[in-house]
Amino acid sequence: MQIAVIGLSHRTAPVEIRERVSIAEGQVPEYVSRLRSCSQVAECAILSTCNRLEIYTVLRDSEHGLREVTRFLAESKGVLLPTLQRHLFVLLHQDAVMHLMRVAAGLDSIVLGEGQILAQVKMTQSLAQQGKGVDRVLNQLFKTAITAGKRVRSDTNIGTGAVSVSSAAVEMALRKKGPLHHQRCLVVGAGKMGELLVRHLLAKGARQIIVLNRSLEKAAQMVEQFGLMLPVATVDELTNYVPCSDLIFTCTGATEPLLTLEKMSALRRDQSLMIFDIAVPRNVATEVDELPNVQLFNVDHLKQVVEENRAYRQLMVTQCEEILLEQLDEFLDWWRGLEAVPTINQLRQKVETIREQELEKALSRLGTEFAEKHQGIIDSLTRAIVNKILHDPMVQLRAQRDIEARRRALQTLQTLFNLEAQSNPEPPTL
Repeated sequence: MQIAVIGLSHRTAPVEIRERVSIAEGQVPEYVSRLRSCSQVAECAILSTCNRLEIYTVLRDSEHGLREVTRFLAESKGVLLPTLQRHLFVLLHQDAVMHLMRVAAGLDSIVLGEGQILAQVKMTQSLAQQGKGVDRVLNQLFKTAITAGKRVRSDTNIGTGAVSVSSAAVEMALRKKGPLHHQRCLVVGAGKMGELLVRHLLAKGARQIIVLNRSLEKAAQMVEQFGLMLPVATVDELTNYVPCSDLIFTCTGATEPLLTLEKMSALRRDQSLMIFDIAVPRNVATEVDELPNVQLFNVDHLKQVVEENRAYRQLMVTQCEEILLEQLDEFLDWWRGLEAVPTINQLRQKVETIREQELEKALSRLGTEFAEKHQGIIDSLTRAIVNKILHDPMVQLRAQRDIEARRRALQTLQTLFNLEAQSNPEPPTL
């Protein structure tokens, strides 16, 4: 049995290819079930996101199995095999294990350290279980990867600090203004950037949010997805909302400034106003920053924050990888221990057979007048004795990291207890 991952990602394939092979969440169990029926696939799970399609497998034969999985993907998604193969990557053994842990930790994401991927890895395991694609090995692999992802986020700062302009704007507002729940926020623009701004504002506790857009209908559609009754209006009403705002975020596609010194000077303001202009071209004229009680930040200010945070996250990578190596060792110890399972099962079965036979003889000699209650006590007693005798040898066999020493111990057990020789699985190449 060999652990392998075969797939493509934002690092190996353009979005056009990723779109063609993408599998909707609701279809994943069906694909897993179909893939599991392939002759060389013992276990499988499919991780499908907008940035990657990765198939994790336990293969009976790696060479034939990889060809089988590749053909399955090409045929099921209607992609020519040569076209698909140009963008695929393949990792085997501990490289495949480490890759899944890096993915779960956010170290293989476009945004280093992002947290959403961990939930997607959890969902991958759940969907694979629904499709009956995973058994002992992949369940343990995903359990280890999820633990690794959690440890990276709890033991390091890889996920802290804004790494997009929109999140940087909200983070800077939080730092300079304090808690956002009482701040009156105005978001001008309902495109992708506007949606991200609203998402980040809500995540940081803001609740007084008004969205302005050239199309009122588009603004209403954008806020509807958040499940909150956020007010919307048209950009034409901008000057009506500026005086009653504490924070303004602009991100429209306008080619001329929406807020100029002349317009702002005509507005009476008694409280401080902070403006974050993340549009290119800019939505707010530079001179607005000269007004009293007004602070203006443009995309260049925010990009500096983003780059500082990215550099800081990059410094965390070494610390994260140390955690992943610990988890890798833990998984490989477990994997190597599988070699002892057939002999352990044989030994336990043989001892249990002896116990049952001797118990039956003893009970027959005691006669029918021996109470059923007492029979149960003796059964439990003999079972406990067997379990205690076998416990230490079983633990020591699984814990033995020296492969040759473990194999010698297994051979000794087979000889001493007259067990049949088993074909044990080879551990991954180190």
